[in-house]
Amino acid sequence: MVHYIGSKATFEMRPETQPWIGYSDSDTGLVEQSIVGDELQQQRSAASPRVSTFKEWTDKIKFSSDMDSPHEEPSAPAEMPVSGPSSQHITPGTEEEANPQSDRAGTSQKRSTKGKEPLKRKSTSLKEKSKKKKRSSVRRAPRPNYTVQHGEDMLLIISNINQFDSVWKPKRRGSRRKKTKTKITPVNRRRNPTRPRLSKVTEEASVNVEHAESADWGHSLPVEVLVKIFELAVLQDGAVPFLCRVGRVCRLWNSAASSPSLWRSVSIGYCWIEPGKSQLPGTEQKIRNTINWLAQNRFSQLRDFTLSHWKKHVDYVVQVVAESCANLQSLKLSYCMGVTKEAFQNLGTACPSLESINVQHTEFRDDGLISFLETNGNKLKRLFLTRNSKSEKLLSVLCRGCCPELRLLEINTKLDSGYCPLPICIQALQVGCPKLQIFRLMNVSPIPKMIRNTPSSTPGFPLLEELCIASSAHSLLTDLDLLNVLHGSPQLRVLDLRGCSRVTAMGLYSLPCEDLECLYWGLYFNSNVMVASNKGIHMLTQKWSSTLRELDLTNQPFTEEDMEIAMGHLAHSPGADAFRSLNVSGTKITSSALRLLVAPATALSYLNLSSCRYLPRGLKRVYRGQEDIQQLLDKL
Repeated sequence: MVHYIGSKATFEMRPETQPWIGYSDSDTGLVEQSIVGDELQQQRSAASPRVSTFKEWTDKIKFSSDMDSPHEEPSAPAEMPVSGPSSQHITPGTEEEANPQSDRAGTSQKRSTKGKEPLKRKSTSLKEKSKKKKRSSVRRAPRPNYTVQHGEDMLLIISNINQFDSVWKPKRRGSRRKKTKTKITPVNRRRNPTRPRLSKVTEEASVNVEHAESADWGHSLPVEVLVKIFELAVLQDGAVPFLCRVGRVCRLWNSAASSPSLWRSVSIGYCWIEPGKSQLPGTEQKIRNTINWLAQNRFSQLRDFTLSHWKKHVDYVVQVVAESCANLQSLKLSYCMGVTKEAFQNLGTACPSLESINVQHTEFRDDGLISFLETNGNKLKRLFLTRNSKSEKLLSVLCRGCCPELRLLEINTKLDSGYCPLPICIQALQVGCPKLQIFRLMNVSPIPKMIRNTPSSTPGFPLLEELCIASSAHSLLTDLDLLNVLHGSPQLRVLDLRGCSRVTAMGLYSLPCEDLECLYWGLYFNSNVMVASNKGIHMLTQKWSSTLRELDLTNQPFTEEDMEIAMGHLAHSPGADAFRSLNVSGTKITSSALRLLVAPATALSYLNLSSCRYLPRGLKRVYRGQEDIQQLLDKL
């Protein structure tokens, strides 16, 4: 074994059975090898003369190996392939001594005791390595990166490369896939430059295509075109978060997204924290800073503002929007909590154009909205409320005439609330809101209420066009109550009485509404309550045959003869070609009655025949579209 310090090296001799070892150190540039053989150890102990030249030294090794074991192969060839660019293996031998017979006898005894199997294994492994190294040398010839020098009692193989140089090493046995990759890459490189020759026209076209792909098309569009495109997206998805995301694409898109005309309708949901988690002081300050920045830089032309599912900072947001948006026309607070009178304190004076307030499903801590209606309700035109503990106070404010310009009034509640009575003085409301056009009581059952100093006879709602008293539960509305509401409404177009089981066909026939277009009179609740009307539907279709466009009679117990007469009136009317929707689910309509209406109603696009027991199988379903309905007509 060679030991070195700096540029010096010494030999440590080992028995002959140990294999030779070669290794390199790139830091020092020295390659050390151990020379095997007992003869060298004995030669060194006897102070034998040195080998003067490299050729004589190798000849001595060959001669000694042939004399020792002529019938065996040498442990290693004279010239081995280099294991690396910085090392070279040299097979050492033994020198002859004065008594070669004793040497042969000693070596044969050692070989017989230790056996030949280890030597065979070593020789086979060396052969395999030599084969692999020869293959690698065929692919790439090794570079002479070493120098052989003579020392006093040794040979030095000195490397000529540094530790920073790239050294090529043979591949390992497990890296066969990498060899295939290295073989494929030069083939691809040779094929890439060889391209088929193209004509000048095709070359110019390819150059134009590459130039068009590389060019930034976004910078070439005018800002006005981008604004028009963004307007279509805002109408469908809203300004937030669409404009916020688009503004981060590039400077051109940012300038287009900053156009005040795109920020006229904004809806902000609660997205700063997860539900059920509290806010940190830093988060609250970020929320306020965001609202301030939007109000100052984006809300200059804001018209409609919606705040949904906010539990904190509602008052602060409404105040900032009111101070920065003088053109605000609509304010919607949906499912918000903790609203106080401070939210409506400056709303009336700062926003003189405010016409609509929607506070459905929003909780109020005090009577801030009531005070706002009393002082600034004279300009309000649309009001959306939810039935709660303050509903009666709000209705009393409306009955006193605080909102004379009111056009739309909607009071609703949740669908799963069941029976929700609401006391209303219809006469006082008709006096306080004479210009009411749309009156909706969604899932609320009105109960007549009397107020002092209210006249018994009123002009009603002369401008009323839509009345909705729909309920998913049982309603207590009667014919007399309905007449008190509509006795002065000749312009009524839409009448929604879903769930009103106590209203009869005769009561509807006596209404002063001659141009009714939509009648929704279906029963959608599961109840054992007796229905007041089971005949007379033909009178209604005869009265409104020329104007009726949509009809809903779900689960009404009219007879099959009455239904056939009613469909005949609609089919033979001059407005049959304009009839659009029919819902007769759960009724006793027959195929003959259905055939009378479907044939002339060319504009019919919705037909519900589910649960109709008097129809054959295969027809009892919902039909949507004129093509689907035409196929039904072919079957009929």
